[in-house]
Parts: sequence; structure tokens; C-alpha cells
Amino acid sequence: MKYARDSRPSVSNEQTAQLLFEALPWIKNLTGKTVVIKYGGSAMVDEQLRADVMGDILLLKIIGVKLVLVHGGGAAINETLKHYDLPATFLDGQRVTTPEVMDIVREVLVGKVNQELVAAINEHGSVAVGVSGSDAGTIIADQLDPNLGRVGKITRINSDYLESLLDNEYIPVVATVAQGEDGGFYNVNADVAAGHI
Repeated sequence: MKYARDSRPSVSNEQTAQLLFEALPWIKNLTGKTVVIKYGGSAMVDEQLRADVMGDILLLKIIGVKLVLVHGGGAAINETLKHYDLPATFLDGQRVTTPEVMDIVREVLVGKVNQELVAAINEHGSVAVGVSGSDAGTIIADQLDPNLGRVGKITRINSDYLESLLDNEYIPVVATVAQGEDGGFYNVNADVAAGHI
């Protein structure tokens, strides 16, 4: 393949036709289905990878897939904790989340990371809506372990709000802050949240 000036490979009409022919059964199988994507890791920090993922998400939407994007933001939380001179403490791979750290988790996941992802998707049309897991009681949790503080174990998912957004052709972008059974907020693992959703 030849590379154009923007360093993307140029594809012949024949290659494009072959690619579409091979993809048709897959597209046919997914159109109209709901797919939950967990977004995190290096795809969140590498700008080119982020742009590629957002493009893929929009392509899936265009072919008729209903998408829910669930994200974490551990690196951004760590950076913000460092900014406030607070330690990032972990126990058995889980972030110890004091009430003070929970405020930062909410600030970062809902107020920063979620809004950045929504803006990145919406550069190509107003199709994404930011959602905190605590909105409309979407993610409900109890305390996982007293030694971890405000880290939650998901007890239920109320999907009505997400389904209403999907029915109205939006992509819900879900920050993994849960509503607590105790009325507070809990930090929940994004992989686990995506699995439950």
C-alpha cells in the first residue's frame, strides 16, 4: 500500500470493495444490537489512539449499532491526586478511596474525563451524552471492603435511563461513579461496571 501525506494507507477501490464484502455479515449481525464498550488504558492517554477509537465508535453507530461507552480514568485520578499532594494508595489492586479521594474521583471521572470523551465523539455530530453512574440510579453499589473506603461492589444496574438515551439515538458515555445504597457515592471498577451493564 502507498501512504498518503497524512500517513494513512491509501486503499484501492477493489480493496475497499473486498473489505466491505467481508464485513457485511458482521455488520448485518450487529446492526440494531446494543454493544457495551469499556474504554480505558493506553487508549485514553495516546491522542492518536483515542481519535482512532472515537472514529471506530462513530462507524459502529453509523452502521446501526447501539453503543454504551463505559470508562474509568485511573491515570487522570492519580495525576489530580498528585496535584493536591495526596497519595494514590492501593490495596490488592484496588484504589483506597477515602471520602476526600472520592470527591476527586467524582471531579475527575464525571467533570473531566467524561466531558472530554463526550466532546471527542461530538466533534462529528451531537450523538454522545455524558452520564455518571449515579445519574438516575444507573449504577447502585454497596461498600466492597471497609479497608478500601468508598470503593463499591455493584448491587444492581438500573438500565432505564441508558435505554431511553439509546432509544433516542444517543451514545451514553458512562463514568463509573455509583450511587451508594447508603446515599453516598462509590468508586467502581470500570471493567466490572461494563460487565454488569
